[in-house]
Amino acid sequence: MGHWTLDDISWQSFDPSKVDPEILKVAKAAALVEYNGADYADYLCNVFADDDAFQEAARTWAEEEVQHGQALGRWAQLADPSFNFEAAFKRFVDGYRIPVESTESVRGSRSGELVARCIVEVGTSSYYSALGTACQEPVLRDICKRIAADELRHYKLFYLHLKRYLEREDIGKAKRLMIALQRAGESEDDELAYAYYAANMAENQPYDRKKASREYMRRAYSYYRPQHLERAAAMMFKAAGLDPQSRMVRLCSKAVYSFMQFRAKRMAAGAGVLETEKAA
Repeated sequence: MGHWTLDDISWQSFDPSKVDPEILKVAKAAALVEYNGADYADYLCNVFADDDAFQEAARTWAEEEVQHGQALGRWAQLADPSFNFEAAFKRFVDGYRIPVESTESVRGSRSGELVARCIVEVGTSSYYSALGTACQEPVLRDICKRIAADELRHYKLFYLHLKRYLEREDIGKAKRLMIALQRAGESEDDELAYAYYAANMAENQPYDRKKASREYMRRAYSYYRPQHLERAAAMMFKAAGLDPQSRMVRLCSKAVYSFMQFRAKRMAAGAGVLETEKAA
């Protein structure tokens, strides 16, 4: 889709009657995470301190991530005029920070860092594709389509630099796969949980990571469809150095889809039990 700005979005087409309150909650949380892109750029530039070309790419990438947060935040304020995006973001970063001062990748190598970045872009591209498919509100659908396309382009950017670094750091397919699986498993870590808490829960309510993660994930997982995960699995295999056209891709995507649906239903049932106990 190429570069776009907030002015390219048809904000006047916003239809409040088509806002799904459940989707609104996860959109608020996603806005905070995306808007925090500058911190990730600082971290990446520290890790790749002697690579000017990559640093320039990382800064441009971060600017687009911040714009994603701005678009989602503006939409969320249209959908819920009581939502203060900037205040929610301050609450988020006051409670959750990444180690921006690190000069070495938490993945053990620069190649490993780039594999992990590819996986992040895989996850976000598939997520916004799923969210765009699930939502009925036309402005959010358009925003999700634009972000999903950006994240796919970002995947290609990080993959291009990954190939460059693998020429000097051949970490092997097994290591790449381990990093990819590890990063994919971190989707239920503190970042999204705290973002959901900061965006949706009362300030006087103590942070409960398990509860916040459950509330975010039971909604997010329910929006995925098989086609979103099959494409994501192919891109993940490619980043790990495996055949993205293999039969294993389809088998893995089906298994992940079944797991997500199971988890979403189980977490929804658990939330229902808790609400019943509170009412009693």
